[in-house]
Amino acid sequence: MAKKGVVELMDAAVREMEETPPAEPLLLHDGVLYPAVVCRTETLNLLDTFKARSDDVVLVGYPKTGTNWVGQILIELEDASGKYDEEERKRRQQNEQELRLFPVEFGDPEKFERMEKLPSRRILKTHLKLQKIPKSIFEKKAKILVLFRNPKDVAVSYFHFAKGMKLIPSEETWDKFVADFISGKVSYGLYLDHIIEWNKYLDDKNVMFITYEELQENTALGLKRIAEFFDFSVTEQDIQSIVEKSSFKAMKEKFSQTHGEMGKTLFRKGIVGDWKNVFTEAQSKEMDKKYEEDMAKIELGRMLKYEVYCKN
Repeated sequence: MAKKGVVELMDAAVREMEETPPAEPLLLHDGVLYPAVVCRTETLNLLDTFKARSDDVVLVGYPKTGTNWVGQILIELEDASGKYDEEERKRRQQNEQELRLFPVEFGDPEKFERMEKLPSRRILKTHLKLQKIPKSIFEKKAKILVLFRNPKDVAVSYFHFAKGMKLIPSEETWDKFVADFISGKVSYGLYLDHIIEWNKYLDDKNVMFITYEELQENTALGLKRIAEFFDFSVTEQDIQSIVEKSSFKAMKEKFSQTHGEMGKTLFRKGIVGDWKNVFTEAQSKEMDKKYEEDMAKIELGRMLKYEVYCKN
C-alpha cells in the first residue's frame, strides 16, 4: 500500500467503497462513531502504540474544517524549509504519500510500522477527538496545529462529502443529516465538543489554534504564523509561492493528479458562508441555540467569530 502513488491510493479507496461498502456506514469504537469505509477497529485499537517524534508536525481538525487545504500548506512549508533538491523532494513525497493523504486513524493496522520508517519531519493529520489522539504526541511535546471552521459551513461541506463518499445512505436528506450533525450522531461525534475539549490547551506553547476563515481572509499572514510556530525556515518568496500553489482554485484544477476520483468530492466550493444557501431559518436557529448553550462563554468559542460568520 505504501508503495503506491497518490492517485492509485485514492482511486483504490474509492473503488473499495463502491465495490464492497460496509454493512453499516458508521463504526462505533470506544464510544465514538467513525466512518467504517476508512476506519478499522484493529487500527483504532493500536492508536496508542504510535510512536511520535518531538519534531512531528501535527494537524488536528474535525472533518471538513479544511484539513486537506491546510495539510497541503504544511507539506509545502516543510518542502520549502527543507530546501530539498527536486530528486530528494520526489523521493520523500513517494515514501510519504500514504501519510500525507490519510489521517493517522485511517487504513490498516500495519501502517504504524510503515510510519516508523519515514524520515523526519513527518506531517501527521487527524480528525480524532482530543482524548483519542495518540498519547505519545503529547509525551514527546510535538507541536500541534488545531484547525477550526464555522460550524454551519462545516455541516454543509460534511453533508456533500458524506453523500459523495457514500458515508451516509444515498437517499438521506439534508434535513436528516443536519439534525444528526447538531446532535452529534455523525462520524467523530459532536463538532462543538471538539472545540470545547481544546479550550484547556489555550496556554500550551506546543499548541496553536487557527481558523479556516482567518486563513481565507489573509492566507499569507496565516502561513507566516504557521511557519513561525513550527520553525519552518521560509522566505517571503516561499510564502507567496505557497499561497499560489495551495489556493483552492489551484488545488481543484489539479485534483485528478493529486487525489484521483476522490478529488471531485474533496474539492467542492471552498468558500465561506455557503451555509446561507442550505440552512432553513429553523435549522439556523437550532444551531445558534446550541452554540449559545455550549460555546459562547469559552475563549475558543469566541475565536470562531460566530456572530460574523454564522448569523444572517
